[in-house]
Amino acid sequence: MVHITAEVKRWGNSLGIILPAQVSKKIELKVGEKVELDIGKRHFVDGFGLLKGSKSFSEEKETHKKF
Repeated sequence: MVHITAEVKRWGNSLGIILPAQVSKKIELKVGEKVELDIGKRHFVDGFGLLKGSKSFSEEKETHKKF
């Protein structure tokens, strides 16, 4: 089994995913063979402004003993 991230492209009225050549060689994939896919959408979280309105950070006092 191989895990890849691929970009979805438009092919006419359909969507398609192109497998990189090194992946198809690694699993010895041939034209006409059937494959099984587990598809999930990768989500992007923009962290800018995520903590807006929260308290400012402050330095904490050390609580451990120094040797």
